[in-house]
Formats: sequence, structure tokens, C-alpha cells
Amino acid sequence: MEALSRDTILSLCKILYDKKGMDIRAIEVKDKTIIADWFIICSGRGVPQVKALCDDFEDKTAQMGLLVHRKDGYQDGRWIVLDYGDLLVHLFHPEERTFYNLERLWDDGQNVIEYTEETDHAAE
Repeated sequence: MEALSRDTILSLCKILYDKKGMDIRAIEVKDKTIIADWFIICSGRGVPQVKALCDDFEDKTAQMGLLVHRKDGYQDGRWIVLDYGDLLVHLFHPEERTFYNLERLWDDGQNVIEYTEETDHAAE
């Protein structure tokens, strides 16, 4: 996979936003770890929505030519990780997200995109 552009990351965040994902953040981690260049972190309201976010994201990324290499956590639906190589997508139940607080580990104040209604309108 070629390096993901900021515009591509915003497009991927929009997929989650359009499916009513909450608290969407894209974190550039390429200078912090070798495991990925980007993390996208998103919450659903409950297990059914977390699974629906995952299903929709996989379908739409496949249409874009991005195929998931590995998926973990789908059965429980409380923390699903989709591994696209240079991108890891973390889909959380709110309780798990609060408990693990991944943002705290990777956010240095300069590397985070918070995808909000304003971001969505700016992308149009």
C-alpha cells in the first residue's frame, strides 16, 4: 500500500462519521512506532453499532481498493481492530475506549485530527 495522504485519512474518517461514529480521531503515529503510520479511533454507542461501523467501513474501504489484512475483536464487538498495514482502525465500545485510552499513548498535540461536523463540512 502506498503512503496514505491526509485527504485519504479524512475520507476514511468520513465513512465512520456518516455511520454515526462518535469521537473520531485520526492520529499520525509514523514517527512514534513501526506498527503503522496512522491510527483511526472511533466509538460506537454499543456493541451492535460498533459491529455495524466495522462492517460498513470494511465494505467501503474494499470499494476504494483497501483490503483489511487482519481483523480482531469482532465477535465480542467491544474493541475491534482492523489492520490495513500502514493504518490501524480501532472501533470501541465507549467503556473500553475510556479504559484503554489509546489517545493518551499516541497524542502529542500536533499529530491528531479530530473529525467533527466542522471537519465534515470543510471536506465538502
